[in-house]
This record gives sequence, C-alpha cells and structure tokens, in this order.
Amino acid sequence: MAWFLSNLRYVAWTALAVGALFLIYFAMGVAGYAFGDSVFWEALWRWTHVLVAIMWIGHLYYFNFTQIPNMAKIPDEQKPAIGKVIAPAALFWFRWGAMATLVTGLALAGNQGYLVQALTLGAMDDPSFAVPKHILIGIGMWLAIIMWFNVWFIIWPNQQKALNIANRYPDLDAAAKAAAGKTAMLFSRTNTFLSVPMLVAMTGASTLF
Repeated sequence: MAWFLSNLRYVAWTALAVGALFLIYFAMGVAGYAFGDSVFWEALWRWTHVLVAIMWIGHLYYFNFTQIPNMAKIPDEQKPAIGKVIAPAALFWFRWGAMATLVTGLALAGNQGYLVQALTLGAMDDPSFAVPKHILIGIGMWLAIIMWFNVWFIIWPNQQKALNIANRYPDLDAAAKAAAGKTAMLFSRTNTFLSVPMLVAMTGASTLF
C-alpha cells in the first residue's frame, strides 16, 4: 500500500475516480436520475465546486495562518526554500483553485436557474420583489468574485514581483520587491476577511431558504 500512498498522482486521480463512481452510483443507481437530468448535474457541479473551493480557501488560510506569520522565525539562509520552491507551488494551486471555484460556482448557479437573479441581488426576480435566497447567495457570489479578482489581478502579479517567479523580474530592486510583497499580503489578508461572510452567505442561502 505504501507504493500507492507515496505517489500523490495515484492518490489524487484514484480519489477523483472513486468520488465520480460514488456520484454516479447514488445519483443513477440509487436515486434513479439519468445523466441528462438537471439534478445529476447539480450534484456534479456542487461536488466539484466544494472540492476546488477547499483547494482555494485552504491555500488562502495556509498563507495567512501558517506561512506569513512564521516567516520571521525562519533563518535567513533557509528562506529561499520557501520563496523559490514552496510559495510558487502553493500559489499555483491557490490561483487555479480560485479560477475553478468561480467557474464551477457560476455553472452551479446556472444549472439551478438563479444565476442572473443572484448576480443582480434579486433585482431580476419576478414578481418584482427580491427573493431573500437570491440576495444572500448573490452577496456570497459577489464576495467570491471580488476575492477571485484579488487573486488573479493583485495578489498573483505582486507575488511574481516579490518572489521573481519564473525569473520575470530579475532587475527589480529590493524596495520594489518588498512593496509588492506587502501589497500581496494585504490583499491576501483582505480575502481572508471576506472569506468568512462569503461562506456564511453561501451556506446560509442553502440552509435558511
């Protein structure tokens, strides 16, 4: 068994396959839904949405609760290992987890028929009054969109400068790198703050209404 568990690709791809089989068995074999049924796709999109959201928010919390607070405790001669190896790899899963979360979330809302209503915070509801669920889930969606924007257009570009990822900024001076790193940290901390009410809106919309 060690040969299997020692290989992350084996574990990850097998876990995805087992998860897909679980979904197919219980959706089709037990619940009796067909592949083309909306409920089947709702289950698929919700599963993938939660899965990639864990990847995104998990890395967000790793940066803010583990890496950043402890960087000052790491000896200077060891810090390059974090900046050159660990952080770039974490940022890869962080930013693509954000992208996948946004795409699957929009797909799930579209599948459920409330995408436009949520994005307009209930303004497009018919009759002409806002449904509370659409307002709440809409707030969560907009918070998530703001967080996604911060990741791709503020945090990631500034981290590229601060860490000289892929050697894109070899001539940037130390002051500019420090400023970029601080900007990335502040917006990452902003996303940490926004993640809490965002999750309240996302979970509450499905529970309270």
